[in-house]
Amino acid sequence: MRTRTTVLCGLAGAAALALAGARRLAVVEVSGDSMLPGLRPGDWLVVRDGARPAPGDVVVAEHPERRGLLIVKRVAHRTAGGWWLESDNQRAPGRQDSWDFGPVPDALVRGRVIARYWPLPRLIPRRDAKT
Repeated sequence: MRTRTTVLCGLAGAAALALAGARRLAVVEVSGDSMLPGLRPGDWLVVRDGARPAPGDVVVAEHPERRGLLIVKRVAHRTAGGWWLESDNQRAPGRQDSWDFGPVPDALVRGRVIARYWPLPRLIPRRDAKT
């Protein structure tokens, strides 16, 4: 069973990378607890580069005060200064979002998350075998 899971995980990763090159997609790994419970550290996401977000979408953006640092947040709403991005887990240690740095300008929103492809076991329902 472990071999099948490893093969499926490898195929899922290869498919995500193939899509990344073909359709302006990127892959991003989640680190930190600010998006729990929906996204966990170690989750890998497929991001559509340049896709215009809407309230409720999860996006990848460049941190407005720490250039080069990418953050994964949920779009709350549009403001005059850009997008208001929030963490799903407001109690996460060290979390930072628009409550800390204000709205994020359009130019810093890299893209919209369209799928989580890893870890595969969370995507496939698990069946426990009776012994």
